[in-house]
Amino acid sequence: MMSTAQMLALGGVILVAAMSPGPDFFIVTRSSALSGRRAGMACAAGIAGGVFLWSVVSALGVAGLLAASALAFTIVKLVGAGYLMLLGVRALLAARRGGYETTADLPTGGPSALAAFRQGLLTNLLNPKVAVFFLALLPQFVPAAPTVTDTVSLGAIAAAVSLIWFSVLANVVDALRGLLARSSVRRTLDTVMGTLLVAFGVRIAFQSN
Repeated sequence: MMSTAQMLALGGVILVAAMSPGPDFFIVTRSSALSGRRAGMACAAGIAGGVFLWSVVSALGVAGLLAASALAFTIVKLVGAGYLMLLGVRALLAARRGGYETTADLPTGGPSALAAFRQGLLTNLLNPKVAVFFLALLPQFVPAAPTVTDTVSLGAIAAAVSLIWFSVLANVVDALRGLLARSSVRRTLDTVMGTLLVAFGVRIAFQSN
């Protein structure tokens, strides 16, 4: 069983990784900005679900099979890259179409809570860099003879830290939504987020195994 010090260390490393700007960060930001706190929180929950699954399969050694298999890694990499680019292109098309409301109403038209959850989950699960990260990290915290409780605890800690951070991010972005009622701001948001998501997709597609 992990000690308190090990749990805190694991939580700290996960928090630093989660705070680093990446696909998860931008997906939560866009969901919260366009659809509000509920969608942002749902997206955060989806990411946390992905983190939990990656943590558990890494602790069990399953992720090692992915990392060891060039074909499997390439498939996950290309599917994940394609998904990010799809989300990015959708945002860019929305910016190009324009037609945003010019009233003082808060922005609408973003993903629903269910769609946001799915986006968060898939963005995390289809990112091969997440698998490699957990595969390198978790062996340092897994006991020599891990029990089911140890494995689930690892996943729960990683998921909880991720959920807390991305929930905070969702609430901060939601608090700023009043600024997003302006069509120029919304167009800029879609353009920036779309470009970044496409860039992340391209980067993942061309990264080496």
